[in-house]
Amino acid sequence: MNKNFQRSLAVISAVALAFGAVSASSAQAAVKTYSIAYQGPLSGGEASTGIDEINAVKYAVKLFNAANKGFNIKVVAVDDQGDPAVASVVAPGTGANKKIIGLVGPAYSGATIASLPYYKAGGLPLISPSATRVSLTKSDSPDFGYPVFHRVVATDDKQGPALAKYATKGVSAAKVFVFDDQSAYAVPLRGYVEAAMPKVSGASLVGGGDSVPNTTTDFSPTIAKIKTSGANVVIYTGYYSQAAIFVKQLRDSGSTAVFAGGDGVFNQQFAVLAGAAAEGSRLTGVAGLADVGAKEEAAFKKSMGISSGVYAVESFNAANIFLSGIKAGKTTRAAMLKWVTNYKGVGLGGAVLSFLPNGDIATGGFSGFTITNGLLKNTGPVK
Repeated sequence: MNKNFQRSLAVISAVALAFGAVSASSAQAAVKTYSIAYQGPLSGGEASTGIDEINAVKYAVKLFNAANKGFNIKVVAVDDQGDPAVASVVAPGTGANKKIIGLVGPAYSGATIASLPYYKAGGLPLISPSATRVSLTKSDSPDFGYPVFHRVVATDDKQGPALAKYATKGVSAAKVFVFDDQSAYAVPLRGYVEAAMPKVSGASLVGGGDSVPNTTTDFSPTIAKIKTSGANVVIYTGYYSQAAIFVKQLRDSGSTAVFAGGDGVFNQQFAVLAGAAAEGSRLTGVAGLADVGAKEEAAFKKSMGISSGVYAVESFNAANIFLSGIKAGKTTRAAMLKWVTNYKGVGLGGAVLSFLPNGDIATGGFSGFTITNGLLKNTGPVK
C-alpha cells in the first residue's frame, strides 16, 4: 500500500467520522426536550393522593413520548406534602425554574394558595386535578389564581350539596353533625354542606358541629358532642389520614352513625388505614380510570405496574392539555398559558374540557362512593 493511498484512506476516514459525529449531533438536536411538573403530597400522611396523581401524569407523558419520537418530555416532581407551609418553601424554586413550562397541580387548596404568588410572578400555567376551594377562582378573593390557575375538577359549592344529599340518602329523620379540620379546604366545604342541609328533605343539623386541628389524634371531645347531639349522620370535611383515626374512635365508642366525607377523604388509603371501621362510609369524589373502562385501567396497570388511583382521570387530562400544547409548538410559559386558557378538547372518557374565564372547568360534578368490602365503590353521580 503506497503512502498516497494511505493518506487518501485517512482523509476519507476523517470525513466519515466527522460526518457521523454531525449526524449523531443532528439526531440528538432533533429530539426536543421539555419539562412539565407535578405538585402535590408525595410524602407524609397525605402521600397516597399525590402518588396516585403523579402516576397518571407520568402515564400520560409515557404515552406521549412513545407516540412522538421527536419529543422527550420530563416530569419534575414537586413534593409539598399537602401542607401550605411546605408549599411556600418549594414553590419559589419551581416558579423560578424556567425549564418547567406547565404544572399539574397543586393538588390541595391550601398548598395552592401558598404557591400562587410565586407562580403568578413567574407566569407558570397551572392545571389542578383536585383543588376544589371556590375562592381560587373568585375575582373578589385574595386567593384568586388568575391568570395562571385552572382546574379540571368541580368546586366545593357543587360538592357541598352533593355531600349533604349523599350522606343522608335513605336515612330516616337524618340528624347531621358536621365538623372540619380547620384547613383552607375543609372550612369552606363545611359551610357549603351546612348551607345545603335545609334543602335536604327530612334532614336537620344538630349539635352545632365542631372544628378541630388537622393534627388531632384524640377525637373524644368531638365524639362526646356527637353522642350528646343524637346525630345519626356525621360528616367530616377534612382529609383521609385524620378521617381514618376519627372513624376508628367513633366506632370504638359504640356509635353506629353514618360516616361521610368529601373528596379529601376520598382515597383508597382511607379504607386501608381505618380497616373495618371504614366499612359503609359514604364519600364524594370523581370517577376513576376503572369507571371509564376496563381496557383503560388494564392498559394503565400494564404500563405503570400498578392500579390507577384517585384523580387519575383528572391528572391524565391535565397533563394531556399541556402535552398537546407542546406538540402544537407552545413551548414558552406565555404561549402555553394562552393555549390552556383557550383550550377546547375531549378528555379521557369523553369529558369535554374547556375553561371558563376565571379558570374553572366549564362542566363537571361529583359522584358518590361507598366503602364496600374495603374498596371504594362508585354508586354514580349525585344529583
